[in-house]
Amino acid sequence: MEGHTRPIASAVGPHDSEGAYEMHIGLNFGFGKVDPEVSDHEVYRSETELAVLGEELGYDSVWAVEHHFSDYSFCPDNLVWLANVAARTKTIKLGTGAVILPWHTQPVRVAEKLLMVDHLSEGRVLFGMGRGLSRQEFVPFGIPLEETRERFDESSKMILEAIETGTMSGDGPYFPMPPTTVRPGPLASWRDRIYTVAGSHDSMISGVNNRCRLMSFILRPVDKMLPTFQAYQDTYREVWGEEAPPVSLNVAMYCHEDERTAIDGMYEYVGSFFEANVTHYEMDGVHFANTKGYERYADNAAIIREKGVSKAGKDYADAALYGTPQMILDKLVWIQEQMGTFELVLQPSFGGMSHEVSRASIELFAREVMPKFRQHYAATAGTGERAAAAV
Repeated sequence: MEGHTRPIASAVGPHDSEGAYEMHIGLNFGFGKVDPEVSDHEVYRSETELAVLGEELGYDSVWAVEHHFSDYSFCPDNLVWLANVAARTKTIKLGTGAVILPWHTQPVRVAEKLLMVDHLSEGRVLFGMGRGLSRQEFVPFGIPLEETRERFDESSKMILEAIETGTMSGDGPYFPMPPTTVRPGPLASWRDRIYTVAGSHDSMISGVNNRCRLMSFILRPVDKMLPTFQAYQDTYREVWGEEAPPVSLNVAMYCHEDERTAIDGMYEYVGSFFEANVTHYEMDGVHFANTKGYERYADNAAIIREKGVSKAGKDYADAALYGTPQMILDKLVWIQEQMGTFELVLQPSFGGMSHEVSRASIELFAREVMPKFRQHYAATAGTGERAAAAV
């Protein structure tokens, strides 16, 4: 598969009323901080203001993570936050990126909140779900990492059934439940609004079985991830007899008019964020090899230990979207050459980036990058051919 360059998704993607391909571009908020002098309230105020601004700037969606207990990231209930954003906006989609299902010992509560926020927002919710990774978060919840795969698979099916049909039931060992009506009932079908964050082959297979869209957090250049995306496309086609929806790429972004400022800033912010990731997830730890369901992370941990955190962080930064508007346009065109159709979700605030820097970055992207790339994407996506040239 090395060197593979044919579009991962051909003739698949969201269309407008005339059949043209539309580029979905969202913002994903992480609720983390580096400086302990910054208050938690300042973090929430900043992220919320940027999310509301996202609608005005023309972004299609805002997303929120779920994390607990540390400055790395603290959004313990992303649906509560999204309900607040829903009240301040009118059209922008509202995504969970993601609800970590094993942390929720009553799947019915997840289903109820999803349905409630969907009603409050007039059907704008996008449901992304994940399995989780950090022992620092699982231990306080009293849930062994070894159980996360079974807990996720069992609860995800129950939740998806409930939000689509209005009835939840379960006969598994973790969440047994007689058929129960959930209220409020479904407002509209969730058929094209379900995402899974998958970092392992098992998670990808689980997502396909649930007919999910794949959301991938980009930790290395896209061309190195094509075998994973191709496996998702092939498996989806096998299981459902149709082409998979476009992969959603979740990537850190810093846009600035000055090239040197953008490059230096990205390595500073991403370097800080990557170090926090390594610490939070123990990404250089030796425990993965002996933890059921997480064995694949052992190889990545060995690479980080061999390279060192700083070198591995530089590789992560190289995968990000950074630079002047033209530099980012060129990189997006290159990504489209590799991927064909895809969705884009930007991480606009991370690694100690101030509110003012984040705001200026998403405003510049919306003004100088978004309209040009959307035009290019609409003209070339789904053709089965590589884009001929940069915008």
